[in-house]
Amino acid sequence: MKMLLALQKNIVYGPVNSRRLGRSLGINILPEGKKICTFNCLYCQYGWTDYSLVKNIRKDEFPGVTAIIAAVGKALAGLGEPPAYLTFSGNGEATIHPDFPEIVDAVIRLRNRAAPGSKTAILSNSTLVDKAYIRKALEKLDSRIMKLDAGSQAVFTSYNDPMDDIMLDSITDGLAMLKDVTIQSLFTDGLLGNYSQSAVDDWIARIKKIKPVSVQIYTLDRSTPSLSISRLDTADLNKIKSLLDNENIKSEVF
Repeated sequence: MKMLLALQKNIVYGPVNSRRLGRSLGINILPEGKKICTFNCLYCQYGWTDYSLVKNIRKDEFPGVTAIIAAVGKALAGLGEPPAYLTFSGNGEATIHPDFPEIVDAVIRLRNRAAPGSKTAILSNSTLVDKAYIRKALEKLDSRIMKLDAGSQAVFTSYNDPMDDIMLDSITDGLAMLKDVTIQSLFTDGLLGNYSQSAVDDWIARIKKIKPVSVQIYTLDRSTPSLSISRLDTADLNKIKSLLDNENIKSEVF
């Protein structure tokens, strides 16, 4: 597998050829060179999360709205062809930014003016989706790709290692209230993997409650910080898809 990724050093990166979004211009609205996330997933392509850093981050360490729009505008002006998507992603969880709703509005205004053919998207770990003001901002984007890897609190805790008292039930309830949501789920084998009959059954029960427009099923593409998980066979990914097919839930294996 490929190596772990270095943290993004700039607000804008790419365009990258995304497995899910095609040619995508990444927007990192988190502090330069720092992983700021509410998860410490066993598989994270950026390595482990330092929760002491996350808990002590100051608002003035985040890039401001003006700087973000200037960077995205400059990147768009330098492209010969607009990207398919402007995607909030980067060094952790974008919705943590204190001004996330304002940034969404500003990026959409810029997109409308400078790249009207491009769509907007987010890759999110879903931890703040239980908050109404976050859902309102997310629903302004063209695509909401939200993480859900586990169906039980026990698997969620061991696999995603969430910060503090983040509860899977709250995430599930928030996702169920979010319109036109796409769920992304990364399955792995191994001692601490999330692929077993009971784990998949629990996960499907939550998917049924959320009623997503689509589910993206995939496995490892890079090295992982944990040695207790491993890549899942494509045949097993397709077994998960077949279970969703039985529930008339649209899904795709990547």
